[in-house]
Amino acid sequence: MQRLILMRHAEAERSGGSGGDRDRPLSARGRADASLMGQALAARGLRPDLALVSPAARTRQTWSLVHDAMGEVRDDEALYNGSADILRRFVEAAEDEAGCLLVVAHNPGVHLLALEYMSEGAASPALMDRMSGGFPPGAAAVFTVDVAGRCLFDGFLQPRELDGR
Repeated sequence: MQRLILMRHAEAERSGGSGGDRDRPLSARGRADASLMGQALAARGLRPDLALVSPAARTRQTWSLVHDAMGEVRDDEALYNGSADILRRFVEAAEDEAGCLLVVAHNPGVHLLALEYMSEGAASPALMDRMSGGFPPGAAAVFTVDVAGRCLFDGFLQPRELDGR
């Protein structure tokens, strides 16, 4: 694996009806943001060979809008609200399968894992401060993976910065 993208699902509706949290769909803004993020990732040459996606409706919809011209998708029950440790295990299990891996999941797991990788990769205090402020819906942290397997922070994309909000 040379690239890792950790992405939080885009903005969801407040309720999911009878199915509860798992069935909450994306809001109109979330659909627009997911499309925008897909375009931004593709424009940067970030086209995952494999995506690990939580089975929740909002993460599946985020992937559906991001995935144009991207690779295989795999979902797993453990990705639904998975902790940073669980997400890390999935990343490590897939590291030999993809040159560029995308994980679309939920906070706080996505945010905490991004901070862990940044700390392990000796990211600057300024970058750590920026990330400690949160991981908004639809945002993606991009990492380059070095020859030793360390994830080195390469950027943070947020929908609001892409469309000038």
